[in-house]
Amino acid sequence: MANPSNNLLLCLPFLAIFVQAMGSRLVPLGYQSIDTTWYDGRATFYGDMSGAETMQGACGYGNLFEQGYGLRTAALSTALFNNGAACGACFEIRCVDAPQSCIPRAGSIKITATNFCPPNYTKTHDIWCNPPQRHFDLSQYMFTRIARYRAGVIPVSYRRIPCWKRCGVKFKLAGNPYWLLVLVFNVGGAGDVADVKIRGSGGEWVQMRRNWGQNWATGERLVGRSLSFRVTTSDSKTIQLDGVVPGDWRFGQTFEGRANF
Repeated sequence: MANPSNNLLLCLPFLAIFVQAMGSRLVPLGYQSIDTTWYDGRATFYGDMSGAETMQGACGYGNLFEQGYGLRTAALSTALFNNGAACGACFEIRCVDAPQSCIPRAGSIKITATNFCPPNYTKTHDIWCNPPQRHFDLSQYMFTRIARYRAGVIPVSYRRIPCWKRCGVKFKLAGNPYWLLVLVFNVGGAGDVADVKIRGSGGEWVQMRRNWGQNWATGERLVGRSLSFRVTTSDSKTIQLDGVVPGDWRFGQTFEGRANF
């Protein structure tokens, strides 16, 4: 019987472009690079140093420690969140142009988008997360790596960067016999998943739809069938993970593919 939590035969950081083995392969498609241009924005923080308030965010990742994201996370403003499509994207951020707030020679931090910073249209000032502001609400731990706690809000320079994740893409299964919800996480490369297809053993590929964050849903009845996935990130790179989930799977279990981007 397969390990219900993970397939840990190959737990190494690697690029999908080199993978063509063990039931996983890169599907050749035209792809584009992520935009790594530096942009101006602002940043605040929420929660305390424990990061408890950053858990269970709008991307659906749940316990960020268990899923490998830890405290290196941020909630994105409306302009950046893109209705959840940006969940999983990675950013490099540095504090700029605020000598009273920025920590000297602090360098930059690297975070993953795991939550949404909602707008507040009742306010007329400090409207950091309202459109069209490009804003990062960081964990307190990450904010205080680049700025003094008392600063509260800081000007930043930020850019997209590739995500580097250990081990394979992971899939957490939820739902009921008539409806399957799959959380896709621990995604390398561009990080933000743009499309997911699923195939039950003996069947055809079925298009899944984004339900919320990085939770993808289908009404296909797949209980008792082994499952394969095709995952496409925002840079149009696609990886096919065959037989990731054995036929005796149960709701609530997490499985790991043998490749990553």
